[in-house]
Amino acid sequence: MSFSSQVKGELCRIEKVTKEEALAQISAIMKVSGTLTFAGNKQLSFKIATENPATARLIFTLLKEYFTIHARLLVKKSNSLKKNNLYIVMITEEMGVRNFLKISSILKEEEGVISLDYGIKEDLVKPDGARKAYIRGAFLGGGSISNPEKTYHLEFVTHNMEYAEDLSKLINTYGLNSKFIQRKNSYIVYIKEGEQIVDLLNIIGAHNSLLELENIRIMKEMRNNVNRLVNCETANLSKTVNAAVRQVECINFIESEIGLGRLPKNLREIAELRLKFPDESLKELGEMITPPVGKSGVNHRLRKIEKIAEELRKEGR
Repeated sequence: MSFSSQVKGELCRIEKVTKEEALAQISAIMKVSGTLTFAGNKQLSFKIATENPATARLIFTLLKEYFTIHARLLVKKSNSLKKNNLYIVMITEEMGVRNFLKISSILKEEEGVISLDYGIKEDLVKPDGARKAYIRGAFLGGGSISNPEKTYHLEFVTHNMEYAEDLSKLINTYGLNSKFIQRKNSYIVYIKEGEQIVDLLNIIGAHNSLLELENIRIMKEMRNNVNRLVNCETANLSKTVNAAVRQVECINFIESEIGLGRLPKNLREIAELRLKFPDESLKELGEMITPPVGKSGVNHRLRKIEKIAEELRKEGR
Protein backbone atom coordinates (compact mmCIF):
# COMPACT_ATOMS: atom_id res chain seq x y z
CA MET A 1 0.00 0.00 0.00
CA SER A 2 1.33 3.43 -0.93
CA PHE A 3 1.78 6.09 1.75
CA SER A 4 -0.98 8.15 0.05
CA SER A 5 -3.43 5.25 0.32
CA GLN A 6 -2.44 4.74 3.94
CA VAL A 7 -3.13 8.40 4.76
CA LYS A 8 -6.47 8.37 2.93
CA GLY A 9 -7.47 5.14 4.65
CA GLU A 10 -6.81 6.76 8.03
CA LEU A 11 -8.76 9.91 7.09
CA CYS A 12 -11.74 7.82 5.98
CA ARG A 13 -11.92 6.23 9.44
CA ILE A 14 -12.59 9.59 11.14
CA GLU A 15 -16.20 9.14 12.27
CA LYS A 16 -17.16 11.94 14.64
CA VAL A 17 -17.88 15.00 12.49
CA THR A 18 -20.58 17.65 12.67
CA LYS A 19 -22.97 18.31 9.80
CA GLU A 20 -21.02 21.50 8.99
CA GLU A 21 -17.79 19.48 8.78
CA ALA A 22 -19.44 16.76 6.69
CA LEU A 23 -20.73 19.40 4.24
CA ALA A 24 -17.31 21.09 3.98
CA GLN A 25 -15.60 17.75 3.39
CA ILE A 26 -18.10 16.61 0.74
CA SER A 27 -17.93 20.01 -0.98
CA ALA A 28 -14.14 19.78 -1.29
CA ILE A 29 -14.26 16.22 -2.62
CA MET A 30 -16.87 17.24 -5.19
CA LYS A 31 -14.85 20.31 -6.26
CA VAL A 32 -11.67 18.37 -7.02
CA SER A 33 -12.98 15.04 -8.29
CA GLY A 34 -16.58 15.63 -9.41
CA THR A 35 -18.24 15.99 -12.80
CA LEU A 36 -21.49 17.79 -13.52
CA THR A 37 -23.65 16.27 -16.28
CA PHE A 38 -26.65 17.76 -18.07
CA ALA A 39 -29.14 15.27 -19.52
CA GLY A 40 -32.37 15.76 -21.45
CA ASN A 41 -35.20 17.85 -20.00
CA LYS A 42 -32.63 19.92 -18.07
CA GLN A 43 -31.92 16.99 -15.79
CA LEU A 44 -28.75 17.28 -13.70
CA SER A 45 -26.55 14.58 -12.27
CA PHE A 46 -23.24 14.71 -10.43
CA LYS A 47 -20.54 12.04 -10.40
CA ILE A 48 -17.64 11.74 -7.98
CA ALA A 49 -14.95 9.37 -9.24
CA THR A 50 -12.10 7.86 -7.19
CA GLU A 51 -9.80 4.85 -7.36
CA ASN A 52 -9.81 4.63 -3.56
CA PRO A 53 -12.65 2.37 -2.30
CA ALA A 54 -12.46 3.81 1.24
CA THR A 55 -13.04 7.33 -0.13
CA ALA A 56 -16.03 6.16 -2.21
CA ARG A 57 -17.51 4.42 0.84
CA LEU A 58 -17.02 7.56 2.94
CA ILE A 59 -18.76 9.79 0.37
CA PHE A 60 -21.67 7.36 0.13
CA THR A 61 -21.98 7.21 3.94
CA LEU A 62 -21.77 10.98 4.51
CA LEU A 63 -24.42 11.68 1.89
CA LYS A 64 -26.73 9.10 3.40
CA GLU A 65 -26.25 9.87 7.11
CA TYR A 66 -26.06 13.66 7.05
CA PHE A 67 -28.13 14.64 4.00
CA THR A 68 -30.45 11.61 3.51
CA ILE A 69 -29.20 11.24 -0.08
CA HIS A 70 -29.10 7.60 -1.18
CA ALA A 71 -26.51 7.93 -3.92
CA ARG A 72 -25.80 5.29 -6.52
CA LEU A 73 -22.44 3.52 -6.35
CA LEU A 74 -20.91 2.20 -9.57
CA VAL A 75 -17.68 0.30 -10.18
CA LYS A 76 -15.83 0.10 -13.49
CA LYS A 77 -12.30 -0.44 -14.78
CA SER A 78 -10.14 2.67 -14.92
CA ASN A 79 -8.64 3.88 -18.19
CA SER A 80 -5.23 4.15 -16.53
CA LEU A 81 -2.42 1.74 -17.40
CA LYS A 82 -2.84 -0.07 -14.08
CA LYS A 83 -6.48 -0.85 -14.92
CA ASN A 84 -7.55 -0.28 -11.29
CA ASN A 85 -11.20 -0.20 -10.32
CA LEU A 86 -12.82 3.22 -10.57
CA TYR A 87 -15.53 3.88 -7.98
CA ILE A 88 -18.23 6.35 -8.99
CA VAL A 89 -20.73 7.90 -6.58
CA MET A 90 -23.66 9.37 -8.55
CA ILE A 91 -26.30 11.83 -7.34
CA THR A 92 -29.24 12.39 -9.68
CA GLU A 93 -32.09 14.87 -10.01
CA GLU A 94 -34.49 12.52 -8.20
CA MET A 95 -32.09 12.39 -5.24
CA GLY A 96 -32.11 16.16 -4.84
CA VAL A 97 -28.81 16.87 -6.57
CA ARG A 98 -29.75 20.41 -7.63
CA ASN A 99 -30.43 21.65 -4.12
CA PHE A 100 -27.40 19.83 -2.70
CA LEU A 101 -25.09 21.39 -5.31
CA LYS A 102 -26.24 24.81 -4.11
CA ILE A 103 -25.79 24.19 -0.39
CA SER A 104 -22.37 22.61 -1.01
CA SER A 105 -21.29 25.67 -3.06
CA ILE A 106 -20.77 23.76 -6.30
CA LEU A 107 -23.42 25.84 -8.06
CA LYS A 108 -24.37 29.46 -7.47
CA GLU A 109 -27.44 31.35 -8.61
CA GLU A 110 -27.33 35.04 -9.48
CA GLU A 111 -30.40 36.82 -10.87
CA GLY A 112 -31.93 33.50 -11.81
CA VAL A 113 -28.83 32.31 -13.66
CA ILE A 114 -27.20 29.14 -12.33
CA SER A 115 -23.43 28.72 -12.84
CA LEU A 116 -20.49 26.81 -11.40
CA ASP A 117 -18.87 28.32 -8.33
CA TYR A 118 -15.10 27.84 -8.72
CA GLY A 119 -14.07 29.50 -5.47
CA ILE A 120 -14.33 28.39 -1.84
CA LYS A 121 -17.28 30.00 -0.09
CA GLU A 122 -16.12 31.70 3.10
CA ASP A 123 -19.22 30.73 5.14
CA LEU A 124 -18.60 27.07 4.32
CA VAL A 125 -15.18 27.05 6.02
CA LYS A 126 -15.69 29.69 8.70
CA PRO A 127 -15.63 27.32 11.74
CA ASP A 128 -12.17 25.86 12.36
CA GLY A 129 -13.49 22.29 12.28
CA ALA A 130 -15.14 22.86 8.90
CA ARG A 131 -11.96 24.44 7.53
CA LYS A 132 -9.91 21.40 8.55
CA ALA A 133 -12.59 19.07 7.16
CA TYR A 134 -12.50 20.96 3.85
CA ILE A 135 -8.74 20.51 3.50
CA ARG A 136 -9.19 16.84 4.44
CA GLY A 137 -11.83 16.47 1.71
CA ALA A 138 -9.59 18.17 -0.86
CA PHE A 139 -6.84 15.66 -0.03
CA LEU A 140 -9.22 12.70 -0.26
CA GLY A 141 -10.54 13.92 -3.60
CA GLY A 142 -7.33 14.99 -5.34
CA GLY A 143 -4.40 14.77 -2.96
CA SER A 144 -1.31 12.61 -2.86
CA ILE A 145 1.85 12.36 -0.77
CA SER A 146 5.18 10.90 -1.83
CA ASN A 147 6.88 8.05 -0.01
CA PRO A 148 8.74 9.98 2.74
CA GLU A 149 11.62 7.49 2.55
CA LYS A 150 12.43 9.03 -0.84
CA THR A 151 11.29 12.64 -0.80
CA TYR A 152 8.94 15.10 0.92
CA HIS A 153 6.14 16.22 -1.39
CA LEU A 154 2.42 16.63 -0.80
CA GLU A 155 0.06 17.98 -3.45
CA PHE A 156 -3.58 18.62 -4.34
CA VAL A 157 -4.58 18.32 -8.01
CA THR A 158 -7.28 20.82 -9.01
CA HIS A 159 -8.71 21.94 -12.35
CA ASN A 160 -9.22 25.66 -11.91
CA MET A 161 -6.75 28.44 -11.09
CA GLU A 162 -9.22 30.39 -8.93
CA TYR A 163 -9.92 27.28 -6.87
CA ALA A 164 -6.21 26.40 -6.55
CA GLU A 165 -5.50 29.92 -5.29
CA ASP A 166 -8.35 29.76 -2.76
CA LEU A 167 -7.29 26.31 -1.54
CA SER A 168 -3.68 27.43 -1.13
CA LYS A 169 -4.81 30.49 0.87
CA LEU A 170 -7.05 28.30 3.03
CA ILE A 171 -4.16 25.93 3.82
CA ASN A 172 -1.88 28.88 4.56
CA THR A 173 -4.24 30.23 7.23
CA TYR A 174 -2.56 27.62 9.46
CA GLY A 175 0.85 29.22 9.02
CA LEU A 176 1.91 26.93 6.18
CA ASN A 177 3.59 27.95 2.94
CA SER A 178 1.74 26.05 0.20
CA LYS A 179 2.11 27.26 -3.39
CA PHE A 180 0.41 26.42 -6.66
CA ILE A 181 1.58 25.92 -10.21
CA GLN A 182 0.02 24.90 -13.51
CA ARG A 183 0.82 21.42 -14.79
CA LYS A 184 -0.65 20.80 -18.26
CA ASN A 185 -4.41 21.30 -17.80
CA SER A 186 -4.34 21.07 -14.00
CA TYR A 187 -3.36 23.40 -11.16
CA ILE A 188 -1.29 21.85 -8.40
CA VAL A 189 -1.26 23.11 -4.81
CA TYR A 190 1.85 21.69 -3.15
CA ILE A 191 4.02 21.59 -0.03
CA LYS A 192 7.62 20.34 -0.13
CA GLU A 193 9.01 20.89 3.38
CA GLY A 194 8.86 17.79 5.59
CA GLU A 195 7.96 19.75 8.73
CA GLN A 196 5.08 21.53 6.99
CA ILE A 197 3.75 18.23 5.60
CA VAL A 198 3.73 16.91 9.18
CA ASP A 199 1.75 20.02 10.23
CA LEU A 200 -0.77 19.51 7.44
CA LEU A 201 -1.28 15.84 8.36
CA ASN A 202 -1.97 17.02 11.90
CA ILE A 203 -4.50 19.58 10.63
CA ILE A 204 -6.48 17.03 8.60
CA GLY A 205 -6.38 14.39 11.35
CA ALA A 206 -3.94 11.80 9.95
CA HIS A 207 -2.16 11.36 13.30
CA ASN A 208 -0.88 7.80 12.84
CA SER A 209 0.57 8.65 9.43
CA LEU A 210 2.07 11.79 10.97
CA LEU A 211 3.92 9.70 13.59
CA GLU A 212 5.21 7.33 10.93
CA LEU A 213 6.46 10.24 8.80
CA GLU A 214 8.13 11.81 11.86
CA ASN A 215 9.91 8.51 12.63
CA ILE A 216 11.14 8.34 9.03
CA ARG A 217 12.32 11.96 9.22
CA ILE A 218 14.27 11.25 12.43
CA MET A 219 15.91 8.14 10.94
CA LYS A 220 16.82 10.00 7.74
CA GLU A 221 18.29 12.88 9.74
CA MET A 222 20.33 10.43 11.84
CA ARG A 223 21.63 8.70 8.69
CA ASN A 224 22.51 12.06 7.16
CA ASN A 225 24.36 13.13 10.31
CA VAL A 226 26.31 9.85 10.40
CA ASN A 227 27.20 10.24 6.73
CA ARG A 228 28.37 13.82 7.31
CA LEU A 229 30.54 12.70 10.23
CA VAL A 230 32.01 9.81 8.22
CA ASN A 231 32.70 12.10 5.27
CA CYS A 232 34.29 14.68 7.56
CA GLU A 233 36.49 12.07 9.26
CA THR A 234 37.43 10.58 5.90
CA ALA A 235 38.38 14.03 4.59
CA ASN A 236 40.43 14.77 7.72
CA LEU A 237 42.16 11.40 7.51
CA SER A 238 42.95 11.95 3.84
CA LYS A 239 44.31 15.41 4.68
CA THR A 240 46.50 13.96 7.46
CA VAL A 241 47.85 11.17 5.23
CA ASN A 242 48.62 13.60 2.40
CA ALA A 243 50.43 15.94 4.82
CA ALA A 244 52.51 13.07 6.23
CA VAL A 245 53.49 11.90 2.72
CA ARG A 246 54.49 15.46 1.79
CA GLN A 247 56.53 15.84 4.98
CA VAL A 248 58.41 12.55 4.41
CA GLU A 249 59.20 13.60 0.81
CA CYS A 250 60.60 16.94 2.03
CA ILE A 251 62.73 15.28 4.74
CA ASN A 252 64.11 12.73 2.27
CA PHE A 253 64.90 15.56 -0.16
CA ILE A 254 66.77 17.54 2.51
CA GLU A 255 68.69 14.44 3.55
CA SER A 256 69.78 13.76 -0.04
CA GLU A 257 70.75 17.39 -0.67
CA ILE A 258 72.48 18.56 2.51
CA GLY A 259 71.91 15.83 5.10
CA LEU A 260 69.69 16.05 8.18
CA GLY A 261 72.77 16.87 10.31
CA ARG A 262 72.69 20.42 8.86
CA LEU A 263 69.28 21.04 10.41
CA PRO A 264 68.86 22.65 13.85
CA LYS A 265 68.51 20.08 16.64
CA ASN A 266 64.78 20.59 17.16
CA LEU A 267 64.05 20.20 13.42
CA ARG A 268 66.38 17.25 13.03
CA GLU A 269 64.69 15.51 15.96
CA ILE A 270 61.17 15.81 14.52
CA ALA A 271 62.42 14.92 11.01
CA GLU A 272 63.94 11.66 12.23
CA LEU A 273 60.76 10.80 14.14
CA ARG A 274 58.59 11.50 11.10
CA LEU A 275 60.76 9.19 8.94
CA LYS A 276 60.63 6.46 11.58
CA PHE A 277 56.89 6.84 12.26
CA PRO A 278 55.26 8.07 9.00
CA ASP A 279 51.74 7.04 10.08
CA GLU A 280 51.67 8.66 13.52
CA SER A 281 49.67 11.81 14.21
CA LEU A 282 51.25 15.14 15.14
CA LYS A 283 50.09 14.70 18.72
CA GLU A 284 51.71 11.26 18.95
CA LEU A 285 54.99 12.56 17.45
CA GLY A 286 55.04 15.37 19.99
CA GLU A 287 54.65 12.93 22.88
CA MET A 288 57.80 11.07 21.73
CA ILE A 289 59.98 14.18 22.22
CA THR A 290 61.64 14.95 25.56
CA PRO A 291 60.26 17.19 26.92
CA PRO A 292 56.92 16.60 25.04
CA VAL A 293 55.84 19.15 22.41
CA GLY A 294 52.22 20.01 21.64
CA LYS A 295 50.50 19.39 18.33
CA SER A 296 50.89 23.01 17.19
CA GLY A 297 54.61 22.94 18.06
CA VAL A 298 55.17 19.79 15.99
CA ASN A 299 53.20 21.29 13.11
CA HIS A 300 55.30 24.47 13.30
CA ARG A 301 58.58 22.49 13.08
CA LEU A 302 57.38 20.37 10.15
CA ARG A 303 56.30 23.52 8.31
CA LYS A 304 59.80 24.93 8.77
CA ILE A 305 61.23 21.70 7.31
CA GLU A 306 58.89 21.97 4.29
CA LYS A 307 59.99 25.60 3.79
CA ILE A 308 63.69 24.57 3.86
CA ALA A 309 62.98 21.85 1.29
CA GLU A 310 61.19 24.40 -0.90
CA GLU A 311 64.14 26.81 -0.76
CA LEU A 312 66.58 23.99 -1.63
CA ARG A 313 64.45 23.06 -4.65
CA LYS A 314 64.52 26.69 -5.84
CA GLU A 315 68.29 26.83 -5.50
CA GLY A 316 68.67 23.62 -7.48
CA ARG A 317 66.77 24.93 -10.49
